[in-house]
Amino acid sequence: MPHAAAAPQDASGKRIRTPQALLYVQHVWLIIDIEIKKLRKDPTELLMRAIQPMLWLLVFGQAFSRIRGVPTGGADYMSFLAPGILAQSVTFVSIFYGISIIWEKDMGLLQKFLATPIRRSAMMIGKMLSASLRAISQGIIILLLSLLLGVKLDWGVGQVIGVFVTVILGAAFFAGMSMAIAALVRTRERMMGIGQVITMPLFFASNALYPISIMPAWLKAVATVNPMSYLVDALRGLLLTTQDASLTLDWAVLVLAGALMAALATLLYPRIAN
Repeated sequence: MPHAAAAPQDASGKRIRTPQALLYVQHVWLIIDIEIKKLRKDPTELLMRAIQPMLWLLVFGQAFSRIRGVPTGGADYMSFLAPGILAQSVTFVSIFYGISIIWEKDMGLLQKFLATPIRRSAMMIGKMLSASLRAISQGIIILLLSLLLGVKLDWGVGQVIGVFVTVILGAAFFAGMSMAIAALVRTRERMMGIGQVITMPLFFASNALYPISIMPAWLKAVATVNPMSYLVDALRGLLLTTQDASLTLDWAVLVLAGALMAALATLLYPRIAN
């Protein structure tokens, strides 16, 4: 159970006032630290969640790499697909993160969290960044698998760092959305059902499997407002030298979308305890 650390004191015994910004960061880190400890106790969850994207890359990628009808901008299809599968993994891990919020309510932990001096927005940001840690582990698995399969990606240090930044932004957005939904549905069964309904349309209505240029007009419109398209575009632009991407635009969209979800989840978070 989280608790506020004792206030530091000077030589005369007076309390030293902690700057609000530093206190806020400490609260965010406290939530992240709790999630890290959960992962250490049960790391098998991450491996289990990596099976599906691995199958997509191995089976779907190997099969469709023989089809020449998909314009990939000069890259082979496996290279074109790898960033899309990485984005899929990030989305799938994060979109079900709201289930943990409902689990905390059922275990009585949520009410205790709300009784602490931790600010609700710091709690939400901490949980969103915790989901990003899970997504990074998935990303490492997908990148290592791509390397073993000989997928032609740009493995520069700057590119890999950019990939991790993109994964953090994308996972934070989808985790925030998941927690906002969890605050509305309030049961794990409904959250699981809604998560399954959301994930596949997000995936297929993005540029993960095929470029937006070959989509029908109505699907292009959907893909343009789909945050997953910007996640894929950023990853593909970083990992493929043959792809042009507006990284500034992609990151700006993900940051703005994440900020909106953080605000919405903070507003709705207390509802789940009722």
